[in-house]
Amino acid sequence: MAFFTTARPVADGVFGRSLGFSFADVFARVAAWNDKRVTRRELGKLSDRELDDIGLCRGDIEDAVNAMR
Repeated sequence: MAFFTTARPVADGVFGRSLGFSFADVFARVAAWNDKRVTRRELGKLSDRELDDIGLCRGDIEDAVNAMR
């Protein structure tokens, strides 16, 4: 008895993996960039006293943002 299926393989993203990325990857990178941008801006708005309360100084802001995800 022969068994046939009509299932097709699912492509990765719109163009498959031929380009090495998908639109989901691009979206995730843009979202991560935006999260870092917002965090950098908000930490920059804090006073030196407020930064000290959370254990940071102005020089630590960039390192803290780069340590995200």
